[in-house]
Amino acid sequence: MPIRTRLALLALTLFTAFSDARADEGMWLPLLLKQLNEADMQKKGLTLTAEQIYSVNQGSLKDAVVQFGGGCTGEIISAEGLLLTNHHCGYGQIQSHSSVEKDYLTNGYWAMSREQELPNPGLTATFIVRMEDVTAQVLTGVPSTGILEAQRELLVQQNMQRVGQAAVQGTHYQSFVRPMFNGNEYYLFITEVFQDVRLVGAPPSSIGKFGGDTDNWAWPRHTGDFSLFRIYAGPDNRPAPYSPANKPFKPRHHLPISLAGVQPGDFTLVFGFPGRTNEYLTSWGVDETYSVSNPAKIKVRDAKLKVLAADMQASDKIRIQYAAKYASLANYWKKWIGENRGLRKLDAVRVKQQQEQQFQQWAEGGDAARKAAFAGLLPELQQHYATGRDYTLARDYVTEAALGVELLSYANSLLPLLDLIDKKVPTTELTAAVEKAQKGSTGFFRNYSAPTDQKVAAALLPLYAEGTPSALLPPTVQTLRQQHTTPASWAGYVAQLYGKSRLTSEAGAQAVLAEVAQGKADALRQDPAVQLALAIITTYRQQVLPTYNKAAENIALLQRTYVAGLRLQQPQRKFYPDANSTLRVAYGQVAGYQPADGMRYEFYTTLDGIMEKADPTNPEFEVPARLAELYRNKDFGPYAYKGTVPVAFIATNHTTGGNSGSPVINGRGELIGTNFDRNWEGTMSDIMYDPDRVRNITLDVRYMLFVVDKFAGAGHLVKEMTLVGSTAESSSPASEGKVKKMKVKQKRTKAEKIEA
Repeated sequence: MPIRTRLALLALTLFTAFSDARADEGMWLPLLLKQLNEADMQKKGLTLTAEQIYSVNQGSLKDAVVQFGGGCTGEIISAEGLLLTNHHCGYGQIQSHSSVEKDYLTNGYWAMSREQELPNPGLTATFIVRMEDVTAQVLTGVPSTGILEAQRELLVQQNMQRVGQAAVQGTHYQSFVRPMFNGNEYYLFITEVFQDVRLVGAPPSSIGKFGGDTDNWAWPRHTGDFSLFRIYAGPDNRPAPYSPANKPFKPRHHLPISLAGVQPGDFTLVFGFPGRTNEYLTSWGVDETYSVSNPAKIKVRDAKLKVLAADMQASDKIRIQYAAKYASLANYWKKWIGENRGLRKLDAVRVKQQQEQQFQQWAEGGDAARKAAFAGLLPELQQHYATGRDYTLARDYVTEAALGVELLSYANSLLPLLDLIDKKVPTTELTAAVEKAQKGSTGFFRNYSAPTDQKVAAALLPLYAEGTPSALLPPTVQTLRQQHTTPASWAGYVAQLYGKSRLTSEAGAQAVLAEVAQGKADALRQDPAVQLALAIITTYRQQVLPTYNKAAENIALLQRTYVAGLRLQQPQRKFYPDANSTLRVAYGQVAGYQPADGMRYEFYTTLDGIMEKADPTNPEFEVPARLAELYRNKDFGPYAYKGTVPVAFIATNHTTGGNSGSPVINGRGELIGTNFDRNWEGTMSDIMYDPDRVRNITLDVRYMLFVVDKFAGAGHLVKEMTLVGSTAESSSPASEGKVKKMKVKQKRTKAEKIEA
C-alpha cells in the first residue's frame, strides 16, 4: 500500500475515533460517571455502581484517594491511614531524611513501630470531599463578547474566589474552582487537607528505582516503585499540624487489596489527579510542541543531566544532594523524547490538519450565526501561533537554560528585595522579606554544590545565548556571545562569575542578606550573579513576556471557542475535559501491545526479569543480596504466581503526570496495583491517544506486599491491610487480614453532611 494511502487511512481512522467515544480514552470527572460512563464501564467488567465510586454522603472509592503533595496521587490501604504511593513520589521526603551516615535512598527505610514513622514538614494529603458544576455562578456578570481576554479572566478569577470561599465558610474544609473545556465550564472542589504525613517505609533504590533512567518510560519494566506513608490527624480525626500527640487517621474508606492478580482483558480503573493534557490542541499547537519547545528543552536538559550524572557518580554527598533534582529533570527529558517519537509515528500534525478541515467545512456550511462564530476561528489561531513562535522559544530558553543554572535562579529569587528597597518600604516590611529569604537560603544550600552548578552554568549559558532569537537576548548576553565562541572561553567567564559572586555559599549569601536588612542595596545589586540574572529577567519581562502573553491570551480565547465548536460539531461524542490536576477516573483493560513490526510485549513482568537484568557493575541494575536470596530459595510467601512473583503489568488506561501513585482498581473495587509510568511509545497521549500503543504501567500489589513482608520483614504493615482473594499457589499467613467484600456504605454524620 503506498505511504500516502496509509497516511490517509490513519488520519481517517483517528478522526473517526475522535468523533466517537473511544474505548479506553478519557480522564473523566467522577461526578459525571453515572450519566456518561457507568454503562460502558459495567460492560467492560465493572461490578460497582457509579455511586460506589463517587459519593458525597456515603463512603466510596474517592474517599481512599488523595492528592499526595502537589503532584502525585496516593491511596489509603488500611483503617489506620496507611498510604501507598510511588517511590519517586516520596523521593524528596526520603532524600530529606537521608545523609551519608543514614542513606535511606540507597538502603531503604522501614518504621518498625509508630514511633519510628518520620514527619515531613510541608507534605500534605488532600481528599476531595465533593465536587460541583458552578459554571453559572462563575460566569455571572462576565460578558460573552466585547471584552479582552485578560479582563474576562480577572472577572472569572474574582467569581471563582467568591464561589470557593462561600462554599467552605465556617468549616475546616478548603476549596478551589477549576476551568474545564478551556473555560467553557467551571467546577468547584471541596477538599480536606491533612498536614501531618509521615514516612513509614521505602525500599532501597535498587528496588524502588531499579532500571533507573534506562528503563524509565519503558516496557518491559521491573521497578518496585512504591513507598508508604501514614496520615495523622488531631483528636477529632480532622487535619492538624504535626504533633506527637496526633493519632493515625481513620478514613471513611480504605481499599481492600486483591491477591488474585490480573489477566488480559480484565477491567482496570485508575483513580487519581492527572496533571496536564492538551487533547484538543490544534495542528499549530502540536507543531510548536514538536518542532520548537520539545527540541529546545530536550537539548538543554540533556546537557545538564550529563554534568549532574558525572558529579553524582563521583561523590556520595552530591549524589544525595542532587538525587531528587536529577530524577525530576530526567523524567520529563525522556518523556519529551518519547512524545516527539509518538507524534511523528502518528503523523499528528497532519491528522490534526484533517480534523481542522472537517471543522472548517462544518463552520462554513452552517447558518449565519455558525459562520460568524466559527468560520474565521482557525485562521486567527494560526496567526497567533506564528506571532508567538519565537517568543515561546525565548521563554523556554530562559526557564530551562538561564534559570536552569541554580546560582541565577537563586539570584532571581532575591530580586524582589531590590524592589522593596527602591520603593523605600517600611523597615518592618523589608525585615520580614529578608527573614523569609534567609530561611529559604538555608533550604537552598542544603542541596546545592557550587562546583557542580558552575559546570552546569558552563554548559547551559552558551545554549541560552545561541538558542534564543538574537532580538530577544539581553544586550549583556549578546556581548557575552560575541566574546565567548568556544567552550573553554565560556568556562573561563563562568569561573570568574562564580569566583566573584558571594551567593555561591550559604555564609556569603547570609552576609549579603544581613547587609540588605540594613538597607544596603549595593551588597545585592553589585553581585555579578544578581547583575546577570537581572539583565536576563528584565529583558524577559519587557521584551519576551508581553508578546508571549498576548499571543497566549488570544490563543486561549480562540481555543475556548474552538472547543465549544467541536462539541457542537460532534454532538454524539462524549467529551472529557483536559487534565488539570483535578480528581479523574480513567478506565481500560489489561493488554499487551506491539511496539514495532515483529515485536510483541506481554502484559506482565516478574521477578525472573529482575534477575535476568541484574548487573552488579551497573548501579541502575544492582539487585539487593536479600532479594537475590529470596529468589534463589523461591521464598515468595503468599505472593507467588507460576513459580515467581509478578512485578508489573500494563493496561490501556489514559494517564499522565500526576497519576503517579494512583490506585489501579479491579472491577470489584479492589486494589490490584499502583500506577507509576507510561510506555515510551505512548507518551504522546497527552496530545493524541492511540489505543494500539498507549499503555499505563502498574506496579502489581503482590510485588509490593512481597517486598514489605518477605524482603523488609515489615509484616506488621501487611497485617493492617485487608487482603482479599488468593493466588493459586498460596494461602495468606503473613496477612491475617480479614478477607472482606468491598464495603462503601459508611455514612457521614449529620454534622459532616451539614459542613460539607
